[in-house]
Amino acid sequence: MVFVVTRAGDDELCTGLRPEDAARLRDAIEFVREPYAGKQVPTGQDAMDFSRDVVAALASLKADADTRIAGMLFELAVVVPEKVAAIEARFGKEVADMVTSIRQLMRLHEGMFARKDADRTKTSAASQLEVLRKMTLAMSSDMRVVLVRLCSRLATLRHFAEIKSESDFELRYARETFDLYAPLANRLGIWQLKWELEDLSFRFSEPDNYKRVAKMLEEKRVEREQFVEDAIKRLRSELASAGIRAEVYGRPKHIYSIWNKMQGKAIDFSRLHDVRAFRVIVEDVKTCYAVLSIVHDIWTPIAEEFDDYIARPKSNGYQSLHTVVEADDGRTLEVQIRTQQMHRFAEFGVAAHWRYKEGTGNAQDDTYDQKIAWLRQLLNWKSEITDTVVGQEDSERQWVEQLKAASINDRIYVLTPQGRLIELPMGATPIDFAYQLHSDVGHRCRGARVNGTMVPLNTVLKNGQTVEIITAKGEAVAMGTAGPSRDWLSDGYTASPRTRSKIRAWFNAIEQAQTLAHGRILLDKTLQREGKTAVNLDDLAHRLGFAKLEEMLLAVGNERFSLRVVEQALHGDAHERTAPDDESQLTRKSRASSVTQGGKAGVLILGTEGLLTQMASCCKPAPPDPIVGFITRGKGVSIHRASCKNLSQMVLRAPERMVQSSWGELGGDTVYPVDVFVLAQDRQGLLRDISDIFLREKINVIGVSTRSSKGQAFMSFTGEISSTEQLQRAMKVISEVRGVAEVKRV
Repeated sequence: MVFVVTRAGDDELCTGLRPEDAARLRDAIEFVREPYAGKQVPTGQDAMDFSRDVVAALASLKADADTRIAGMLFELAVVVPEKVAAIEARFGKEVADMVTSIRQLMRLHEGMFARKDADRTKTSAASQLEVLRKMTLAMSSDMRVVLVRLCSRLATLRHFAEIKSESDFELRYARETFDLYAPLANRLGIWQLKWELEDLSFRFSEPDNYKRVAKMLEEKRVEREQFVEDAIKRLRSELASAGIRAEVYGRPKHIYSIWNKMQGKAIDFSRLHDVRAFRVIVEDVKTCYAVLSIVHDIWTPIAEEFDDYIARPKSNGYQSLHTVVEADDGRTLEVQIRTQQMHRFAEFGVAAHWRYKEGTGNAQDDTYDQKIAWLRQLLNWKSEITDTVVGQEDSERQWVEQLKAASINDRIYVLTPQGRLIELPMGATPIDFAYQLHSDVGHRCRGARVNGTMVPLNTVLKNGQTVEIITAKGEAVAMGTAGPSRDWLSDGYTASPRTRSKIRAWFNAIEQAQTLAHGRILLDKTLQREGKTAVNLDDLAHRLGFAKLEEMLLAVGNERFSLRVVEQALHGDAHERTAPDDESQLTRKSRASSVTQGGKAGVLILGTEGLLTQMASCCKPAPPDPIVGFITRGKGVSIHRASCKNLSQMVLRAPERMVQSSWGELGGDTVYPVDVFVLAQDRQGLLRDISDIFLREKINVIGVSTRSSKGQAFMSFTGEISSTEQLQRAMKVISEVRGVAEVKRV
């Protein structure tokens, strides 16, 4: 393929614009004519020629006037910086903002690709490139900025091809284009740019292979073109005879695409079917199949090379009929048949199946894919509406407004001082950045510099900023004198759930260590008091149903496990102990006000006031159990559950002492003791599993009694509850514990 740059005239640059917009573009050309005179852009090209080439590429994409004007002006910041300030006053804020964004992208990419390839592994390089592609889109609040950037790169490569330069400088640009700009053009579905960017990049990055394919194309070019021309004439004649209106023309051959197919399919150039190819564009779907029938009548179809992407579109929405046929002399010919709408769809945007082409599929990127699809649809819409005369002005204005607003705006992309790209959620702070680098960096974070300036840790980061984290020494963190602050969990300090999770994990680990230490102190005191300091603690933990000593120490440290049980285990077999007769031995102080410790019972006795009441220890009532009072001798009124068997016996002997009772206004902190019986298959860790459930349900266990016989565990728990609903929830969960056969309140 020979690249020839023909400089477009002013009229060509203004193609498709309304007269008033064309006048604005001509004004922009005059505005830069003197400042650009004799100046060069960093690639060595004349500034005026370069800018005109950029605008010509934008015109081929039917870009709006503001986009073309920005394409003409953005090099002012490099060649004549003092003229930049005049852009907004003369051409409007919209153009000025685009110019600023374009320059920002160009500076960022220059910094990124200045890094040596040796500094990155193949995997990390691919990951960084994918982040950079996303960032290029995310940084552009106006997506037209990306279009200008792609066209500027195309203009640069065309210039290199025109001067036939082949230095390391051009090679760097070619590799950057392969890595970033061609995939972006593909991702946005701008095939016109994609193919040419790839071919030009291939020319500089692999000149020998490029020349090889180009030579093979050239050697047979005259013969091939004559064959295709004869085939087109024959098909046009057949279509005219059938009364079918269609556009038939040869399909362009792209050198890089041919090379890719030769490598991917491991086949020789002579076996490529689409080297000889043409397209047929018709009005509707029905006509597509009519043309297909005619093509197969004229030539012999190769069945395995036929694809119906109209009936079965590709996942990206691409539609067309593809068939390969064999002529009488044995040469093959590829034919693509599609409607005008399908053709615009494929050429201008929506059919860019970049995930298939680039091989970067990731199920987590579905939302991102949808946004890219939206941008492609906007591009496709633009190509359609500019062909419409009626209502064109309103439609175009609507398109421009939506394209300005379209961006990948839920992520930001910042850099480390070494140039590594970091992807973060919108609203992220230096703390999020530090934890994204590494948990240890986050834990040791003490300050941050953004673009070289110290900033508060709750500063919201922006796209393209360079962030440096100032850390404390690792020894300080290990000694506990440094670490994350609890303030970081407050609003405004972090935007990433991942960051908050890591901060919580840090504090949970600290609290667990403190609980372990506290549990060890309490256990050691108990062992000293009982004179059992020589006992094997691991064996003791196993005897009490814990898998390891640390679990027992945690249970003791956070008061989920009574030291009274430890004492019993030290003096006998823990599995064969029974509940002591003295209830006080099973009772420890509760944080809440317990009716067993003189707390207010909240019971109303019908017709009386001020009577002393107490909860019956035989049935242990709790709200909202139906209750009945029984007047005792010298101890006030004993409150029983209405279903209590002891109550029924006492009422038979002295019915006059029974009084009607009900729950009155209950204190928010009042708790009531209840007994729960559990029958289960005995196993290691059973006691721990059930105790954990009481803990989660916020039921304070004040007494435990267990007995094991023939593989069965008989367990009794006394817990303090605020209502029976709380107890029922806990009992339901306990019934689902592995091995539990029965759980009931007694």
